[in-house]
Amino acid sequence: MNDFKEIDLNEAFLKALHLAEETDRNLFITGRAGTGKSTFLNYFRANTKKEVAVLAPTGVAAVNVKGQTVHSFFGFKPDVTMHKIREIRPKNPHLYKKLDCIVIDEISMVRADILDCIDCFLRIHGKIKKKPFGDIQMIFIGDLYQLPPVVTSRERWIFKDFYKTPYFFDASVFKECEFEFVELEKVYRQSEIEFLEILNSIRNNTITDEIIEKLNTRVKPDFNLDEDAFYIYLTPTNKTAEEINSDKISKIKNKEVKYYGYIDGEFTESDLPTSQELILKVDAQVMLLNNDSKGRWINGDIGKIVDIQTRKTESDIIVVELTNGEVVEVTPFTWEMYEFYYDRAKKKILTDVVGQFTQYPLKLAWAITIHKSQGLTFDKMILDIGKGTFSHGQLYVALSRCRSIDGLILKKPVSKKHILLDRRIVRFLTQFQYKYAEKTLPLEEKISIIENAINEGKEIEILYLKSTDIKSKRVLKPSYIGYMEYGDKKFLGLKAFCMLRKQERHFNVEKILDVKVVN
Repeated sequence: MNDFKEIDLNEAFLKALHLAEETDRNLFITGRAGTGKSTFLNYFRANTKKEVAVLAPTGVAAVNVKGQTVHSFFGFKPDVTMHKIREIRPKNPHLYKKLDCIVIDEISMVRADILDCIDCFLRIHGKIKKKPFGDIQMIFIGDLYQLPPVVTSRERWIFKDFYKTPYFFDASVFKECEFEFVELEKVYRQSEIEFLEILNSIRNNTITDEIIEKLNTRVKPDFNLDEDAFYIYLTPTNKTAEEINSDKISKIKNKEVKYYGYIDGEFTESDLPTSQELILKVDAQVMLLNNDSKGRWINGDIGKIVDIQTRKTESDIIVVELTNGEVVEVTPFTWEMYEFYYDRAKKKILTDVVGQFTQYPLKLAWAITIHKSQGLTFDKMILDIGKGTFSHGQLYVALSRCRSIDGLILKKPVSKKHILLDRRIVRFLTQFQYKYAEKTLPLEEKISIIENAINEGKEIEILYLKSTDIKSKRVLKPSYIGYMEYGDKKFLGLKAFCMLRKQERHFNVEKILDVKVVN
């Protein structure tokens, strides 16, 4: 196994690794922002013995995971439909027959119709014809509470007539297949309990007036970007971000230097991680856009240009002071666009570089959009929601970029109307977990454990999932299990003394995901 320093191989991480590597079962891995989903993907790919292809829904996401876009991998055109799949002639037909596993990152952004197209393609070209996904193991990674799939006004008829929602879980094939479920729960990005409570309540819209009041203590409408403070300004729109960056760099009196990036092969403009024409000045605030091979910075680190060293025969050196005070020398970097193929001589699935983009791994970073901040972490951040949020999960994505509440500045107060939550997500995730729990711990077995604990006077520990998709672990002294009524609804209930609340409580047995005797 490759050595990944400082990786926390917690129980959920190990479970996901076991299911991914030791079984051929389909797997859905989710978790809040900052729980290590990207770390899992990198670790699995570096250590697996399987033949794996890693895909993502957008070019930028594919570049970030050193993978390939879904459309490129399957040869889909932008207007792909189920009816057009049979017309596709794969460039490398052996590739799909030799795959053990396909990983799709950022699954929240993959639409239901595209997932059905993937299935249809693999039933024709995969390992075993007519089997779901061609009998290839599918691993989906992503947080459904973050950014949703993009559906244009012209495409809405598809989801009105054929699908309940645009989300991947409403694809016909998803309902036909069994998926294992792992939720990574340990948050590494934030450690403050108070801030985590705020983020969690925004994520699934269980926020209270008291929590909103706590969050709005960070409102400072007159706060201005300080050139020496390394704050980054998050905004919902490209227009606002561009205006802020243009205004800030125009006020710097130092000489402007332009660098032109070089594209070779297949690399479309929309997939570029930074501008092809990069305009920089000493004193400009910038973001680093790659993980440095020497470990001096990671993608998303913020810094200030302190010197530009021009050289006649070699590329200039951009000297950047990072937020931690370290001064680093930045030279051009080459991003690569990959394509998977099957090498018949080596009998292995390999990657071929089909496009390259060479440019300084920098972009002006007084301001960026919320959308482009996904996956990044900031120590100091100003959030301006402008005229308000306009998509599901947008406020959660923005706030969860910041490490701590002390590093957060709000230009405007947050209110409940800014927290947009698609209830279809909550319904899917809770129902999916209830069904998964029933499969791993059938109701009869659950009842038996509880009844034995009651008879023997023992305590139990339960993992309880509310219909709002909030999990909690409780230690209980059970006293009764049987049918109860709430309003006009009957349910199988558990009466028990809760050690946490220090009072008698009632629980719906079907919402108990796991139960074990503790003494």
